[in-house]
Amino acid sequence: MTDADLEAVAAAEARIHPFPWTRGNFADSLVAGHGAWLAQEDGRMTGYAVMMQVLDEAHLLNISILPELQRGGRGSALLNQLFDRARTHAATRMLLEVRPSNASGLGFYSHHGFTEIGRRRDYYQTHEGREDAIVMVLDL
Repeated sequence: MTDADLEAVAAAEARIHPFPWTRGNFADSLVAGHGAWLAQEDGRMTGYAVMMQVLDEAHLLNISILPELQRGGRGSALLNQLFDRARTHAATRMLLEVRPSNASGLGFYSHHGFTEIGRRRDYYQTHEGREDAIVMVLDL
């Protein structure tokens, strides 16, 4: 992902999530040096991911597949590429946060071996206020 991709990524993010990252959030991730990638097929963006690595821990900040392309294995393929990249950079585990209300996300991460290790209180915005985050981990 580069600055040139940010408009398209932010537009996709707005279609995918009820409380999307902004263009600025993605730009800040690039400036901070976080890994940021586009998934593409035939030159067309199918999804994207942002991951931060500190020492031996990778933190998955965002992984998203376009709504019309979900449930076709693309998310799993992208996540597996992130696992490989994290391992290549000496990560021994990957962490993430997910909304308790995100049943499909919880199922996806559990299917890939992530387990719950805690909660962050009032982490996410909702239409009714705030929602906790489930913190999950996977040993790489």
